[in-house]
Amino acid sequence: MRYASIPFNHNQLGWPEGEQHFAPHPTLRGDITADWVVIGAGFAGVAFARRLAEINPALNIVIVDAHSARESSSARNSGFVIGLPHNIGSSTAELKKANAYRNLLQDGIRQLERQIDQHGIACDWENAGKYHCQVERGNDRVLNEYASHLDLMHEPYQTLESDALYEKLGTRFYSKGIYTPSCVLVNPAQLISGLTHCLPENVQSFDNTPVLEIRYGSVAEVVTPYGVIKTPKVMLATNALSSALLPGMTRQASMATFASITEPLTDEQLATLPPMQSWGLTPVNAIAGATFRFTRDRRFLIRQHVTPALKGQVSVEQTWHATQLHRRLFNKVYPTLREVNLEHTWSGTISVTRNGAPVWGALNEVICTAGGCNGAGVSKQTVAGSLLADVMLKQDNPLIADMQSLGEANFLPPSPILDIGIAGSLLKERWLGRKEA
Repeated sequence: MRYASIPFNHNQLGWPEGEQHFAPHPTLRGDITADWVVIGAGFAGVAFARRLAEINPALNIVIVDAHSARESSSARNSGFVIGLPHNIGSSTAELKKANAYRNLLQDGIRQLERQIDQHGIACDWENAGKYHCQVERGNDRVLNEYASHLDLMHEPYQTLESDALYEKLGTRFYSKGIYTPSCVLVNPAQLISGLTHCLPENVQSFDNTPVLEIRYGSVAEVVTPYGVIKTPKVMLATNALSSALLPGMTRQASMATFASITEPLTDEQLATLPPMQSWGLTPVNAIAGATFRFTRDRRFLIRQHVTPALKGQVSVEQTWHATQLHRRLFNKVYPTLREVNLEHTWSGTISVTRNGAPVWGALNEVICTAGGCNGAGVSKQTVAGSLLADVMLKQDNPLIADMQSLGEANFLPPSPILDIGIAGSLLKERWLGRKEA
């Protein structure tokens, strides 16, 4: 029998554990029944389970994860809680979709803020905004276009030249940038861990419980290594890996991204830089460029390098290669800090779709899903999960129309055509953005 592949990263997550420690959830052992089974304890799955439980406290809801929330892709991201769409566009239709997207992202932020306040989740949540920066000098096309789109949406922003960026970021590597305040910075591992440990009482969580297959009959049987869950309804919160549990679902592909985090800077090392608050930076070219953060505890985070991970698995060799890239880049951006060590390098997967639209809604009478995060997962997947619960339990919510307005993800071709297409697209983007690395 062919079972679903289990996602696995051959590396250790580097986000600090912080001041709150959460005991792992038990592994499912034995057969049980549930009204709903949620597969995947990331932002979408947790938001979906919470909203189901809020709407109907009588429901018996089970959420399972192949590893744990703290080891999930949700925990492995860079900790940007985005409040604005990356790509806005200038046509009437594009602007309408961008406004809908903004409504969704900002509602996702509000949902997370409520949970953090209500349950006292310590996750370094900070309304810091972010810088969108370019390296190449003299070619301002992307930033100028971004500024014009922000004007159309009446969003505040500030344009900074190289000297002004140095005072904020401590480097002259970037020639120009745009600062927008609609972004929160967070320790994502602490955030998702806290969220999974404050779910309502009618939600049971099981860690280290990978789903091997789903059998269909009068009820669905969710098969795990040590037990079977019988249920009439299943929500897949496994992003691009959902096709392993529902063959034929080829609308999203799994890509691995890599991050490194430094050891905390000493007072002497910090003295070589201008006085800085914590900040986050995204590049004008997301494939060739690098995402950077400076954290409250005086660390730098670098995220660069994207590679296909169609089965959600990343090797030791891939991690080592990413570490070397990050080391060279950090030395280039901060040449006075060459002695600062990279403490950890890790990977996480994102789900990308061909046209940027989500994979969202009911897939058949049993299964629904919220996938296709396309790299803006924290706020987007939070609201996607909660709205999906509203739809499944027939609740009125004006944001459902906004979610539906984002459209449907296009079908993707099977491998090896898909592999060739992805490799070609990555090569093209790296060439176009070669001056941004």
